[in-house]
Amino acid sequence: MSTAAVEKTLAGKVALVAGATRGAGRAIAVELGRAGATVYVTGRTTRESVSEVGRPTETIEGTAELVTAAGGTGVAVPTDHLEPERVRALVERIDRDHGRLDVLVNDVWGGDHLLDFDTKVWEVDLAKGLRMLRLGVETHLVTSHHALPLLVRRPGGLVVEVTDGTAEYNGDRYRGNLFFDLAKNAPIRMAYGLAEELKGYGCTAVCISPGFLRSEEMLDHFGVTEENWRDAVAKEPHFAIAESPAYIGRAVAALACDPEVARWNGQSLSSGQLAREYDFTDTDGSRPDGWRYFIEVVHGGRRASAEDYR
Repeated sequence: MSTAAVEKTLAGKVALVAGATRGAGRAIAVELGRAGATVYVTGRTTRESVSEVGRPTETIEGTAELVTAAGGTGVAVPTDHLEPERVRALVERIDRDHGRLDVLVNDVWGGDHLLDFDTKVWEVDLAKGLRMLRLGVETHLVTSHHALPLLVRRPGGLVVEVTDGTAEYNGDRYRGNLFFDLAKNAPIRMAYGLAEELKGYGCTAVCISPGFLRSEEMLDHFGVTEENWRDAVAKEPHFAIAESPAYIGRAVAALACDPEVARWNGQSLSSGQLAREYDFTDTDGSRPDGWRYFIEVVHGGRRASAEDYR
């Protein structure tokens, strides 16, 4: 399914992207909007209030405007997904407004600033570690608990758990921080468990991961922009496999538009894998397959370049 083929396929459908302030969540919301959906976008950073992540220029209002500009209808609802009553109120609002929910994307994270890699569990700041688990695991559970009763009213609903790393990659190596490792493996298992619980309702759950994501924060880290991102390859050679957030957005939109999406039920997927399956590309026309590159080249010793995996 090409990028053009998904346009307006989701007209009349309603999506909730939990954690859509920036990065993958923002791009997923925009691409669902491009396919014609009404997209509720949530997060903690608004034009009046900034979350602990501390990036005030990226807001849920900005995301909603991008969704609408892409051809959908963007609705920004400030929501802390660690507060069950606020999530319940969010879902009740969607129910009042539309009486349906067709796509739920659990992309809440916001824990990168808490990370201390290569630090033993007994040396990690315990408060930071537990906060990571709350942000990356508890938020997803709270959201699914409240949103799934609305989603299962109609067959065909889709739940997308977003994480960092595929089951193949994460299953074979430690991610350098026990709390981070748990937080990024949990959505893979959540998708597996939700797939079992949703079978009787004709709904589907999957987990998806971008590759080396050129998020706003990552671009800032390397001191580049989306226009000159390749300048960072000199500092970090593996950045050559990096993909734009739009890539995973297109992957999720392709899943949401696929009438046979149930074939993926319970699976761990990646943007690069789905690009081949659905025939879409990144914004530069390439098809980066980041996780295959890391497994085969970085860790597997294969003599190849990042360009061989684009």
